[in-house]
Amino acid sequence: MKINVKRVDKNLPLPVYETNGAVGFDFLARRSVTIESSSIELIPANVIVQVPEGYSLLLFSRSSTPRKHGLTKPHGVGVIDQDYCGPEDEIMIQMYNFTNSAVTIERGQKIAQGLFVRTDRFEFEEVEVIRSVSRGGFGSTG
Repeated sequence: MKINVKRVDKNLPLPVYETNGAVGFDFLARRSVTIESSSIELIPANVIVQVPEGYSLLLFSRSSTPRKHGLTKPHGVGVIDQDYCGPEDEIMIQMYNFTNSAVTIERGQKIAQGLFVRTDRFEFEEVEVIRSVSRGGFGSTG
């Protein structure tokens, strides 16, 4: 399947899958951004992506980012909807610096990974009883 992508800065490459077995692809920082200690910043990812109907694009931290840079996504996962693809809808990667020092992400640096996921839509039907017996509450299986 092909995905329509517009680069904001044509001097940076398109996202790529780094290996044949990779399910996620990397986003690159369009400009250098310094994130102060205990702060959140948005890092422009240089692309506007037209997510196909029936899919969502999920944004995750790269596995090495917390260890190498002291950064993480503050909400865990970012969600790019199918209708977020207008001329000003560049993907922005929100990152939190959990270290005691400022961290600089350099232009062209890999900053996050994306994963296309099939997404169904459902109708909600309200009922009076879901199940007659409760499982036991939050964390009851562990």
